[in-house]
Amino acid sequence: MSGLPITPLDRWIRDRIGYEPQRHFTREKLRDYQLEKLRQTLAYAVRHSPYYQRELSGDAVMAAADFDQFASLPFTTAEDLARDPLEFLCVSQSEVARVVTLRSSGTSGRPRRLFFDPADLELTVDFFRHGMSSLVQAGQRVLILLPGGLPGSVGDLLVEGLARMDVEGIVHGPVQDPEEAIAAILAHRAQCLVGIPVQVLSLVRHPKHRLVRQGLIHSVLLSTDYVPASIVAAIQRTWGCEVYQHYGMTEMGYGGGVECDAHEGYHLREADLYMEVVDPTTGRALPDGVSGEVVVTTLTRRAMPLIRYRTGDQARFLPDYCPCGSILRRLGKVQGRLTNRAALGPLAWLKMAALDEALFAIPSVLNYQAELVPANGCSRLRITLHCEPCGMAETVARVRAALARLPAVQEAIARGRLAIDPIRLTPEAWFTSGAAKRILIDRRQERSIT
Repeated sequence: MSGLPITPLDRWIRDRIGYEPQRHFTREKLRDYQLEKLRQTLAYAVRHSPYYQRELSGDAVMAAADFDQFASLPFTTAEDLARDPLEFLCVSQSEVARVVTLRSSGTSGRPRRLFFDPADLELTVDFFRHGMSSLVQAGQRVLILLPGGLPGSVGDLLVEGLARMDVEGIVHGPVQDPEEAIAAILAHRAQCLVGIPVQVLSLVRHPKHRLVRQGLIHSVLLSTDYVPASIVAAIQRTWGCEVYQHYGMTEMGYGGGVECDAHEGYHLREADLYMEVVDPTTGRALPDGVSGEVVVTTLTRRAMPLIRYRTGDQARFLPDYCPCGSILRRLGKVQGRLTNRAALGPLAWLKMAALDEALFAIPSVLNYQAELVPANGCSRLRITLHCEPCGMAETVARVRAALARLPAVQEAIARGRLAIDPIRLTPEAWFTSGAAKRILIDRRQERSIT
């Protein structure tokens, strides 16, 4: 036995499914539940959604005779959602309690709209309540560095979930001014933070981070974007706290999975979601341990169920049971979005996640923007750096060295396909002022670059 507490999601999902006592709750029983929910979801979507009525045959429910047959159904994509979101709506618009508009991270592409009714939002609140119970206890305070000004927003739902644990959630919003956020931590004496990785890093690397003495913050939950190991280490080193990671997206109802105390993958929200990992090119299912694209099907969504939705995120299922003893399936650390990369050759890819791991390991780096631009038949990597003002020349040199050590960059430079531009400096982290995911910008198809 590891001595670690079992993830609270285990009991929550067991209770949701209705297996008591614990010895009756097995992986096989959970799979049986998911298969039945898949059948119900297919029948419901075909009956109520104009999109699925058209795209799935009348025999769609038969395709869920087993998981292999379910995997023969077509995917749903972000482009499908953007084309006509109302075609996915399965309830009257008067029943919709929350509409979320997601805009493309690129310069083109129509926005996607997601609809939730009160029952859908309640499921998210319940997930937050149980998922956060690993991080906080009754009587504590959580500072939420995420959007939360509107009813049904992620911060608002988190506040409601925490209140059910007798924990106070305080919505601060995304970090715009690190000094102001540090002051909020001290004013509320927050024992837990929930925030965006790079924005929390801006707090621990701010000159006034020392005002937050070690021991005040007990735990930090990082979400919404790729989580570099160097950012986790910086937070742990500075505040001496436990750092957890959450995986979710709006299409999942915000919450998808969360780490337990073992910190070995996300325990998935399997009563509400069925996840697959597929080859992004062929669409075929991949075995546990092999990285591919995460595909999600909602099992309990009423307003807008999604069937085999391609998330664009890259991850793998972990093959073994968690050291905490849970039977829940675990998704390994999400390695970023499949589109958040750029080709530097036939088989060479520069990935934003690799840049994050390399650059945020440099202690004075606060943020950066990466662009690929064309020049004389090759590519130039242009980095705009936001860093601490002290020792900027040394930081620039370390950034260049870190870039040159990346295998994809090394190979592309050696083959004459890439050059690294002089590092630019900016006094402001203006390119991550909100909750949008950070992206590698590829301008090589544009006509001119200045």
